Amino acid sequence: MFSCRDFVFVGAAALAICAASAQAASDLPDFAGIGRPATPKEVAAWDIDVRPDFKGLPVGSGSVARGQTVWEDKCASCHGVFGDSNEVFNPVVGGTTKDDLNTGHVARLDDRGYPGRTTLMKVSTVSTLWDYINRAMPWTQPKSLTVEEVYGVTAYLLNLGGVVPDDFVLSNGNMAEVQKRVPNRNGMTTQHALWPGKELGGAARPDLQGSRCMTNCAAQPRVASMLPDFARNAHGNLAEQNRLVGAQRGANTAGTAPTAAAEPAAVKPAAVSAIALLQQHSCTACHGIDSQIVGPSFKAVSDKYAGQGDALVYLSGKIRTGGSGVWGAIPMPAQNLPEADLKAIAQWIAGRWAN
Repeated sequence: MFSCRDFVFVGAAALAICAASAQAASDLPDFAGIGRPATPKEVAAWDIDVRPDFKGLPVGSGSVARGQTVWEDKCASCHGVFGDSNEVFNPVVGGTTKDDLNTGHVARLDDRGYPGRTTLMKVSTVSTLWDYINRAMPWTQPKSLTVEEVYGVTAYLLNLGGVVPDDFVLSNGNMAEVQKRVPNRNGMTTQHALWPGKELGGAARPDLQGSRCMTNCAAQPRVASMLPDFARNAHGNLAEQNRLVGAQRGANTAGTAPTAAAEPAAVKPAAVSAIALLQQHSCTACHGIDSQIVGPSFKAVSDKYAGQGDALVYLSGKIRTGGSGVWGAIPMPAQNLPEADLKAIAQWIAGRWAN
């Protein structure tokens, strides 16, 4: 089991560092007006953790009845009225017995025939339960519960688990007594060496040892992805096949594409016939012969792919499927035209028409 105590300890240490940083802000160099030191109130607003020794627990109280009202209003939609729902989140309550309350060990944690793991089966300290509800719940409005509501909800959960009676009022004054009945209070361990230190009852040293290389160090490896040359243009230029929104940017795979093994049979229509086809299929609405309209001119496209061995195959596919990215962000829709017309237009653009 992970040690909840250790998690809280690390969180408290981090907050202490923040506070120390704020106090020592005068020792920092001036960053020309970028930011300012945190005020004591701002640091205190973040310093809300509650430790297993109950340090940080605010003064207050909440009854089981009050907690049930808050639970049904703000918690039951995700966790179920009795905390046993398994639809949105895992069950919070269940899997513990009266014997567990006496021993402090949840027997079903060692029962392979009972695979379920609820919150009350795993949690070892009431403070952890209180702290998490306070900082993270409800799911849609974290930190919106009052101190009294957090006490009440915690009391209600403990009541569902049989830890406290129906008329119980949980408070900062009696939480230490309640801790003595937590089902898994003796299930916590610090013997995992994740954070070494005898002051936590843990191992004297971490379970992994390492040292920093200071001399004759190997060069930092560079992790990258790539396509081999034979596969770069297997499905067209990736850069032209991405949506216009989002962070995805496909690599330009057209430059090193292999020469097509099978090129369409040569078609040599006269230039005037090709222009007629362009007009017939409304291509000239967006492309001029030698001037840009919405898309590039046919001459510009021809110049771009002049001398490219697979230009005819590429242009035919481009006209058929459309796309964007090569000549700007404005997409060209896919074109549905007869195959003979498609090849004739592509061949003319590629610069292979008869003189």
